[in-house]
Amino acid sequence: MNDIYRFSEENLLRQIAKTKYELGFYKVKFYVKNGVPCEDQTESVSYFYLYPSGGTLRDNNFNIVFYSSKFDTYRGFTPPV
Repeated sequence: MNDIYRFSEENLLRQIAKTKYELGFYKVKFYVKNGVPCEDQTESVSYFYLYPSGGTLRDNNFNIVFYSSKFDTYRGFTPPV
């Protein structure tokens, strides 16, 4: 079974398909290690914010922790409705 809180591009897409887009971002949750999302299950889960207008995933302090042109609307990404 795929744990939706394990960080991967697939799980990021799965979460944004189920969450509300507001104020320019999608709010998602992932396991964290040293403040960044990780692929392994940990005891800590944190919220992150995907800004599709730049393809960036940001932490609670709005620091960029991940970038992918795959999630950038200026590079052709079409967010779910």
